[in-house]
Amino acid sequence: MPNRLEINPIHLGMGATAEVEPQITGGMEWYADYGARHSDDGIEGRLVSMHRFTESWDVWEMHPKGAEVVLCTEGEITLIQKMTDGILQSTPLSAGEYVINPPGVWHTADVEGSATAVFITAGEGTEHRAR
Repeated sequence: MPNRLEINPIHLGMGATAEVEPQITGGMEWYADYGARHSDDGIEGRLVSMHRFTESWDVWEMHPKGAEVVLCTEGEITLIQKMTDGILQSTPLSAGEYVINPPGVWHTADVEGSATAVFITAGEGTEHRAR
């Protein structure tokens, strides 16, 4: 039976494993539980998720221990990165285009209308702060 990525993300783990995750709630507790479930994979584990946005993000996010791929699959999204040297970089993405958030780079996004993106995230140690 097929799964829907926006409902059940995938964990890519050590030993080239892939596991269907429980239904995502969007709350921080889901991510904490995810981290606990896959702590043995450490920084090598990756969360593959898909999210639809109808407004700009109200937070900044940073993944200190690994890179994150952001792939726009529908609509348009502008990824804003605060590079480690402090320079802000804005990258507009349309369907089929992606950008990589290097480790330690704070990022957020602007959305006009609606957009969908797939995220491949090295999430261990992820931090958030208000935008």
